[in-house]
Amino acid sequence: MSDDSSSRIAADLRDWIAAAPPGAQLPSTRALVTRYAAGPVTVQKALRILTTQGLIESRPGVGTFVRAVRAARPHDYGWQTAALGTPPHRAARLFTALRTVPNDRIALHSGYPDRELLPERLVRAAFARAARGDATVNRPPSAGLPDLQSWFATELAAVTPAGVTPPAPSDVVVFPGSQSGLNTIFQALIGAGRPLLVESPTYWGAIMAAERAGVRMVPVPSSSQGPHPDELARAFEQTGARAFYAQPHFANPTGAQWESRRSTEVLEVVRRFGAFLIEDDWAHDFGIDAVPVPLAGRDDSGHVVYLRSLTKSVSPAVRIAAVVARGPARDRILADAQAEAMYVSGLLQTVALDIVTQPGWRTHLRGLGRQLATRRDLLLTALREHVPAAQPELVPRGGLHLWVRFPERTDLARLVADCDAAGVVVAPGDEWFPAEPTGAYLRLNYSGPNPGAFPEGARLLGRALADQSR
Repeated sequence: MSDDSSSRIAADLRDWIAAAPPGAQLPSTRALVTRYAAGPVTVQKALRILTTQGLIESRPGVGTFVRAVRAARPHDYGWQTAALGTPPHRAARLFTALRTVPNDRIALHSGYPDRELLPERLVRAAFARAARGDATVNRPPSAGLPDLQSWFATELAAVTPAGVTPPAPSDVVVFPGSQSGLNTIFQALIGAGRPLLVESPTYWGAIMAAERAGVRMVPVPSSSQGPHPDELARAFEQTGARAFYAQPHFANPTGAQWESRRSTEVLEVVRRFGAFLIEDDWAHDFGIDAVPVPLAGRDDSGHVVYLRSLTKSVSPAVRIAAVVARGPARDRILADAQAEAMYVSGLLQTVALDIVTQPGWRTHLRGLGRQLATRRDLLLTALREHVPAAQPELVPRGGLHLWVRFPERTDLARLVADCDAAGVVVAPGDEWFPAEPTGAYLRLNYSGPNPGAFPEGARLLGRALADQSR
């Protein structure tokens, strides 16, 4: 009976609302109870019906009003074209590696490892401990927590040979992730309009950081053994560049690792030209068949600016990285970092330090290498079976990705779109070239979720490629 009464009251009020102007106030609940000789619960239910239908809106403490109907119209943001002017760098875009996809997709595109590969227990425990300490309220030093600076310096000192002075904790500047570190390095040490030598292909985040800093990128060809010293020297001489950005260990996207001799030769070239080597050691914790030995450990003259990240190996929620630099370069980097962000969250720094100093951290890394090897081999086997025309450039000894080349006539954009339509998300290699691509490549992540779906993903990729020859 109450339902019938509520519907009757709602119908009557609907007629009243139709004749009332937008914003008109309805009688109070007490007045409606009197008017309709109904209980307060019945009246409230009638008002809820009208609210659900979008006819009225309640303003707590004020009353109930006829809802104004907002006319739908297209947005016109054309005025912003004149206000913003010409962009200072290439149009901003969402790189494929950052794309979030539904769980039912086979995700081979991401730049991050699957949650199963993270030290989740250590992370949760570290956050719980940090929340009980002073890190929740204290402002940390601009260069980073002293204990965390010491940890980064000590890790690098462990691979510093005799006769070379290891870095001091004061040489370390902590950043909220390696991307922030790259932005600052490029701005502070190179500057707008000046040349920066980069491996080609190279990390898309470095390309983006260089564009934002207005730095002019000069690509240097790099093979699975690293850039050829003669090519690098020629690029330094022709451009007058004073910096070279590189990933000597498990490069993103190629997975390449420089040979020891090649590393020595590159470092000699950099010193000869009085330049900086910006060493991005992003995959330090992702060794499979090899242990990275940073070039920064061999240099105490300030030529190597070393970037070391914990974000991917610890947790995406713990965006912590460090730059190790010596001399005036370190001072410029710190000054730019202070201007950009003042300091890095002390809570996140405390969490990161807690995790990497736990005995379980080393145990986790040993198991991580085995898991990455299994996933890498699973994806390689699936590609050989289902996409024989695709050729991985090498079997990476660490890192998270395979760099796969496709036949010259491959329509890469179509291949990516067809895979997407079939439920497989892949990353086009074009995004990793600072200039024109030298071939049709995909970067495939073997550390992503659901490795059991790798064979099916390879099968769908193979079918999409085969469709182009029909």
